[in-house]
Order: sequence, then C-alpha cells, then structure tokens
Amino acid sequence: MANIQYYDVILKPVITEKSMNAMAEKKYTFLVHPEANKTMIKNAVEKMFEGTKVKRVNTMNQQGKKKRRGMVYGRTAKTKKAIVFLTEDSKDIEIFEGL
Repeated sequence: MANIQYYDVILKPVITEKSMNAMAEKKYTFLVHPEANKTMIKNAVEKMFEGTKVKRVNTMNQQGKKKRRGMVYGRTAKTKKAIVFLTEDSKDIEIFEGL
C-alpha cells in the first residue's frame, strides 16, 4: 500500500440530492483515495475539519462504467466513496454550508 497522508485521503465531496438530504442527519459523503481504509478516512476528516468527531464510516467501491469509442471498449476509472457519520455534539463541516 502506498504511503498516503491525511490530506491525500479525501479527494472531493459528493454533491447530490441524496447526499444533501443526509447532511441534516450529520452524514457527509466524500470521494476518497481507493487505497484508504476506514481509520484513515476518520483521521483525515477529524484533522481537516476542526471540531468534528467521527462516529463511524461506511465505504463502498464503485466499478468503472463501460464506455465505447468507435470499435474499442474500455472502462472509466473505479472510485471509492465514503459516508462519514458525525457525533451529535460535533460541529458541522463548513464546506457544505450554503449549498
């Protein structure tokens, strides 16, 4: 496994209607590094966003979609998504404010 630092773990937030509705329950969705595990994701969120306390993390691997260009078939890159559950006394993550 590669040497992944905490700032390399979280790639970007996932902004969908379902993820925005889940933020009311303190559930935040991120695209993460494919080799990151749950403890790495937990530590990265707590270090990057001050005042947050992670209750638990759910992860899911998504396979790339099949694409075709002319006669050649291929796949897009596979990704990993993480849903981070915060504790009740935790601060909200500010990058999602105002969306």
